[in-house]
Amino acid sequence: MFALPRRWLSLAVVAVGGCSSLAPSEPDLPVGAIRLEAGAEYRAWFSRTQACSGLVGQYDEIQWFVVPNVETFATAAGPKVGMWEKSGRVARIILAGRYTGHEMVVRHEMLHHLLDREGHPSQYFVDRCQLTWETWQSAAADH
Repeated sequence: MFALPRRWLSLAVVAVGGCSSLAPSEPDLPVGAIRLEAGAEYRAWFSRTQACSGLVGQYDEIQWFVVPNVETFATAAGPKVGMWEKSGRVARIILAGRYTGHEMVVRHEMLHHLLDREGHPSQYFVDRCQLTWETWQSAAADH
C-alpha cells in the first residue's frame, strides 16, 4: 500500500474537505482572495479533465481566484488548498497561492465544475481521473 508522508496526509484531508458550494446569498470570497488570470495551461488541464471524466462543461463559466502566498486559506469549513463553489450560474474556483500550478489541485476543482456538485464520487475522483492526493501520487509512481 502506498504510504503518504504526514504532510501529504494533512493536505489530503484539506483537499477532500476543500470543496463546497455557496448559497446564492453568500458570495463572499476567502480573506485576501483576488482575481486570477488563468493561463493556457488551465485550458489544457480542463480538456484532460473532460477526457478522463467523460463529462463536458464550459471552461469560460469559471471565475478564477487566488489567495496569494498561502498554502491554505480559511473557510467556514476549515482550511482549504482549493475550493469550487457555485451561486446561480456563476462558478468560482479559489486556489491557495502555492497550489495555482499544481495540476491535481486545479483539476480536482475543475472536476467539481464538470460534475456541478460537491462531494467526491469515487467513480470520477478515484477511478476515472485519479484526482485525489492518494491516487495522484500512486499514478505518478506508476509512470
